Amino acid sequence: MDFNKLIARVKAILTTPKTEWPVIAAEPTTVADLYKNYIIWLAAIPAVCQFIKGSFIGYGMLGISYRTPIGAGITGMIVGYALTLALVFVVAMIVDALAPTFGGQKSQVQAMKAVAYAWTASWVAGVGALIPWLGWLIMLAALVYGIYLLYLGLPATMKSPVEKAGGYTAVTIILAIILSWIVGIVVAGIVGTGALMSGAALGSHGLGSLGGGEVTIDKDSSLGKLDAWSKKMEAAGKQMEAAQKSGDSKAQSEALGKVIGTAVSGGDEVEALAPDMLKPFIPDTLAGLKRTDFSAERNGAMGMQVSEAHATYSDGANRSLKLEVTDTGSAKGFLALAGFAAVQADKETDHGYEKTYKQNGNLVHEQWDAQTKYGEYGMILGDRFAVKLSGNADSMDQLKAAVGSINLAGLEAMKDVGVKKG
Repeated sequence: MDFNKLIARVKAILTTPKTEWPVIAAEPTTVADLYKNYIIWLAAIPAVCQFIKGSFIGYGMLGISYRTPIGAGITGMIVGYALTLALVFVVAMIVDALAPTFGGQKSQVQAMKAVAYAWTASWVAGVGALIPWLGWLIMLAALVYGIYLLYLGLPATMKSPVEKAGGYTAVTIILAIILSWIVGIVVAGIVGTGALMSGAALGSHGLGSLGGGEVTIDKDSSLGKLDAWSKKMEAAGKQMEAAQKSGDSKAQSEALGKVIGTAVSGGDEVEALAPDMLKPFIPDTLAGLKRTDFSAERNGAMGMQVSEAHATYSDGANRSLKLEVTDTGSAKGFLALAGFAAVQADKETDHGYEKTYKQNGNLVHEQWDAQTKYGEYGMILGDRFAVKLSGNADSMDQLKAAVGSINLAGLEAMKDVGVKKG
């Protein structure tokens, strides 16, 4: 790894982007090399700085200070880093798929260049996390500058006409924000204060082309699923290209929805379960406690849907539990890829523990505090449904037994309901 070359590139893209983008566009490279020689190094900056800030420097306000436990901080750092690598790949696939819509030329390598080098400002500004008070301003300024870099880079890398670069940039940024938001909701809904999520994907024409030789991938493995997902993204991009050539605005709109849906769901069209279909998995009583409230809803935007049901159980005194059942619906593609990085955590303290692991093919998260008798127990079923129970209990075994009393098998059996295979 030539760090002098990396530093020179960072300096050039940040200080002289108008002259550097044509140089970048003309360079022969591969997606794998972009990850290996650039992305994995710069993407580590904000992850490491956030860890140092949270676990060693801490946060403070109005005389109150807080530090993230070291174990949780390390887990968060790993997950944040892996998630960044994954999102770079996803956003690059979207940039590639959108190219014909804005008069550009499709190229996965050039799309990866556009995203990676435009993201440089935000990665470098990750050191702002260590600067009191002003850090957020630095990171905000870097975000704005990154949008400007993308605007300058799309005409050079994707051959989009300058007059269409503004719209191309705006659509890309909006979709990137939506993807980040969905991932955040999914992760928070599964593990609460813990962390898990998927890792990065490398490939220029499907993962099977990495390394320059012929690679055989087990289609049922996590890597095989990722390869299939990337090929579906390529197919969606071709559909958008055909729609653009047809001049049919309705076909173009449907094709754009196909690209978005493929990026999030893994290539399948998914209608999340209706709220009343989740209600049977919210029992009237749980762990000997009566249900005191219940709500269920289905929300969607741009053709993507997520359903969730919540219930509180209480004895009217000191004991209460909260049950959450989520159908990630259109976002199930991210859960299907969660096993790619196989992120796991196992932390113990003087009065409790927290761990994330796989059991019977399902990701499981546990967190327990023996002093407060408070715990969380959650799992992913069928790469689609998230079930989490949190609250006061006599032990973690009591929470596990309560979750086990729910018809989990029946919920998992519905993993293909509303799914139209891509």
